[in-house]
Amino acid sequence: MVANGVRVFIALADPTRRILFEALPQGPRSVGELAEVAGVSNSAASQHLKVLREARLVMAQPVGNRRLYSLDPRGLADARDYLEQFWPSAIAAYSAAISSARADMGEI
Repeated sequence: MVANGVRVFIALADPTRRILFEALPQGPRSVGELAEVAGVSNSAASQHLKVLREARLVMAQPVGNRRLYSLDPRGLADARDYLEQFWPSAIAAYSAAISSARADMGEI
């Protein structure tokens, strides 16, 4: 089973989905608006939005006869949680690199 943090990265690996996702921090948008931003058909945008919804990156709210899409903070939290598991080793590697650089500078 793929952890949802990984699913977020899989969903965002597609450039069209990234365009759709990156268009949403300004506020909710309809499929038509998002399709225009991404330069794809409404049908294609809907298919990409389905993947983003399944990764919990966007959510849809019905408004009249259309749906408005907005960012879903759950998917962002999943991605953050996934990446945080690597943070201690990244900090340790950074610290080791600084120590090594300082040692090299002391040898000059």
